[in-house]
Amino acid sequence: MRARQALTCHQNEILDARRAMPDNLIFRLPPTFETVEEERKHRKERLAAALRIFGKLGFEEGVAGHITARDPELTDHFWVNPFGLSFKHIRVSDLILVDHGGKVVEGRYPVNEAAFAIHSQVHQARPGVVAAAHSHSVYGRALSALGQVIEPITQDACAFYQDCGLFDDYTGVVTDLEEGKRIAAALGGNKAVVLRNHGLLTVGDTVDAAAWWFITMERSAQVQLVAKAAGQVVPIEPDNATLTHQQIGNDLVGWINYQPLHDQIVREQPDLFE
Repeated sequence: MRARQALTCHQNEILDARRAMPDNLIFRLPPTFETVEEERKHRKERLAAALRIFGKLGFEEGVAGHITARDPELTDHFWVNPFGLSFKHIRVSDLILVDHGGKVVEGRYPVNEAAFAIHSQVHQARPGVVAAAHSHSVYGRALSALGQVIEPITQDACAFYQDCGLFDDYTGVVTDLEEGKRIAAALGGNKAVVLRNHGLLTVGDTVDAAAWWFITMERSAQVQLVAKAAGQVVPIEPDNATLTHQQIGNDLVGWINYQPLHDQIVREQPDLFE
């Protein structure tokens, strides 16, 4: 409870800083919406953009990997990338809407069975989660093969300090809901979980935050592996790791950090909105 209160306090500090700025300065914050239709359109556009970014960063491996966004009206449904379509080619019009039973209720493509088994249970267990991201990234898989979580050895890694679970098991490709429930349980109230011998999964209260956590978690995994291969790492002391987590580990900060990446992909690949 104290950690959540600290995060809320830090979010308020950001908002207070924004209010104190002159009106002629641009400081972006997550948008609000007048209608469900506007919010749905926004989530779908951010989802398509996040998938393009994952493709650009090399996070896809064949047909594996998925990002989901909860529908703002049908809250037991989620939008997701379709099975067998490259992250690099995803457009808003390609996204599919999946119901609580795994049926595609909108869209032209099938759903990845693993995507439904994992994400449906994560969304069900965490009603406040809007988006979840999972893919078979290189360094995430390497970290998962060691059965390790992100350790507080850099400032960026502290975003996951005491905020990263470990699903310490592997039983094959996730295709049944019971396995999805076990993954959701391992995630718990954290923003991230390492799936042993599998990869990473992150969540957020926006698509932007969930995507950012995955990106920075993958990079933190890379740094951790490189640093440990080079020698004895020097961890950040627990009190300072806790403080740093409070400063950079909440979803508002995640959203803010993600904006430059979103701007880049929109300018480079505007066809994603088709």
